[in-house]
Amino acid sequence: MQPDNESATVRTEISHLRDRFGRTMKKLRISLTDRCNFRCVYCMPECPVWGPRDVVLSLEELHHLAAVFVARFGVEQIRLTGGEPLLRSGAPRFVSMLQSLRAGRLRRVSLSTNGALLARYARELAESGLDGANVSLDSLSPARFHQITGGGDLREVLRGIDSAREAGLPLKLNAVVMRGTNDTEIPALAAWAYRADIPLRFIEFMPLDSRGLWSPDKVFTEREIVALLARDFEVKPLARTDEPASYYLLNGHFRLGVISTISNPFCARCDRIRLTADGRLFACLFSPTGVDLKSALRPTVNPDLLESRMEAAIRNKSPGFVDRSASTDRGNVGMHVLGG
Repeated sequence: MQPDNESATVRTEISHLRDRFGRTMKKLRISLTDRCNFRCVYCMPECPVWGPRDVVLSLEELHHLAAVFVARFGVEQIRLTGGEPLLRSGAPRFVSMLQSLRAGRLRRVSLSTNGALLARYARELAESGLDGANVSLDSLSPARFHQITGGGDLREVLRGIDSAREAGLPLKLNAVVMRGTNDTEIPALAAWAYRADIPLRFIEFMPLDSRGLWSPDKVFTEREIVALLARDFEVKPLARTDEPASYYLLNGHFRLGVISTISNPFCARCDRIRLTADGRLFACLFSPTGVDLKSALRPTVNPDLLESRMEAAIRNKSPGFVDRSASTDRGNVGMHVLGG
C-alpha cells in the first residue's frame, strides 16, 4: 500500500513532541524488519517467530510516518534498526527516500547493524546519503563471537567494517558487556578500537533479552568498565551531555562512551522514540506496549488520527528504567522487534 498523494499530505506547522516530564523527542528509531541473521543472547529468542509479512509497513508507509515526525513534530535524527535492517529489501533505497526530508528539519540519517551484510551494502549506503552506521562488536574472539551471536562469523563483520571505511562511511562500534561472558574483553576491544580510531561505546547488559537471562549480577557496571580501562589507558571523564553515553577521553585523544542504563540511567534526558516495522510506536525502550499507527494509515491515511496517536504516545511516555516499578514485560515484542 502506498499513501495516495492527497491523503498523504503532511502538514508542516511544527508542534514538538514533548512528554509530561518536559522531554522533547528529537530522535526516531525506525525498525525496518524484525528478522535477523544473528541470535544474540542479549536480544533474540533462540527460536524467533517472525511477524507476518502482510503486517509490515511498506517503505512508502514508513516514509510517510517519518515525514510526519520530521515536518510536523520536529524530529531531527532518524536511525534505521531491526532486527537486522540490511535484511529488508530496499534498505539503501529507503535511505535515499529519506533524503527528501532534509529540506525540512532532518539533519541525520544513520543505521544500526550487526555488520554481517555491511560489506555488500556499504558503498550503496554511502552513496544513498547515509551519515553513519553503528556496528555491534561484542567480542574479538571468533569462538566467543560465535557463541554470543548464536552462529555469527566475526570475519564477516570485520570485512564489513573495512568495506564501510573504504566507502567513506563513518562508523561507531557498540559492545554489550555481560559479566562472565565478555567482560574480560573490555581492554582488548578498547585497544582494537583505539588503534583503528573507530569510536566505541560499551553498553551495560539491560533486562530486554527474550530468553530471561538478565539478572542484576550479570551487569558489568560503568564504574567497573572504567576501572578496567584505567589499567591500560589514561582515562579522563568528559562533561555529561544529552547523549545516552557518558564519555571518557583515553590517552588524551580517543573518545570512548559507556551507556549505563542500569547503574547510571540517562532517562531524564531521553529524546528517543521507536517505531516498529509493523507500525507500533514505543515511546520508551521499556514500554510494555506500543501505540498502533498502522490503522491510521490503512486503508487510507487519517492525518488527524495519526497525529493524535503520536502525541498521545509521547505524552504518556514513562519515566523509563529509572521507574523500577515499571513493567518490562512486552510479551513477544523483543529487542529484535523494537530495535535498539
